[in-house]
Amino acid sequence: MKKEVKIGLAGIASLLILFFGINYLKGVNMFKPESYYYVEFTNINGLATSSPVFANGLKVGLVRDIQYNYQKPGHVVVGIEMDQAMRIPKGSRAELVTEMLGTVKMNMLLNHEGQEYYNPGDTLVGEANEGIMGAAEKDLLPKLTQMMPKMDSILSSLNTLLADPALAKTLHNAEQLTASLNATSRQLHTLMSNDIPQLTGNVTAITEDLKVISGNLKNVNYAATFTKIDSTLQNVRLLTDKLNRKDNSLGLLLNDPELYNNLNATSANAASLLKDLQEHPKRYVHFSLFGKKDK
Repeated sequence: MKKEVKIGLAGIASLLILFFGINYLKGVNMFKPESYYYVEFTNINGLATSSPVFANGLKVGLVRDIQYNYQKPGHVVVGIEMDQAMRIPKGSRAELVTEMLGTVKMNMLLNHEGQEYYNPGDTLVGEANEGIMGAAEKDLLPKLTQMMPKMDSILSSLNTLLADPALAKTLHNAEQLTASLNATSRQLHTLMSNDIPQLTGNVTAITEDLKVISGNLKNVNYAATFTKIDSTLQNVRLLTDKLNRKDNSLGLLLNDPELYNNLNATSANAASLLKDLQEHPKRYVHFSLFGKKDK
């Protein structure tokens, strides 16, 4: 008997542990006093038992039971357990919100201005909030449906464009252009790194030389220089006038044709004399060891 009692007690303990463990995993605290309320909806949007109940973003309860109201067709009654310290003012309502992942949660929209409160076991008014998913289904899906034919046309045009051999040639040309631009960029980098600094140095040196030349020009007496130039030009003009007149030797030489002809004849005679001297030197030079004269 003792062994059977022990086995029975162990089985009962296992069942209790399993019961409390399952409720704990569901979020039900068996040792915390709670108040029970009912909320009536026309559509629960897939709300499940053990779903949390929030108030101002804080979890204050849990969905414990969902039943269809057969006495009032089209309505569903949801039983919720609330913290015993949670008091719900009259005029408050419950709202179902569908989240992005499709889960449904219940929010208590409390009437903080109310002075009277619901008693445990009372029924609250519930409403469904379509949320983001509902709004997307209502507004976005019709637009997507309208856009589908246009998307098909765009995809067809895109496939035609991708199948065009000209696109491959264009991409090949773009690749070659990119390679050329890379080469140009490297050359420009080399130019900017080597040639430009050298050119800048040369320009700086030229600028310094120009500064020196400018300083030297600044010290030049331009009035005296121009006076000397005028005097030189005047002398050149006088020399030119003298050369144009016949009252001087250079003028006669340049302007008298007779003098020119005489000089030319003299030059011709001198040339003839030199030629004859070269051909018959004995006519002009007499030399003998014994004093004999050649005629």
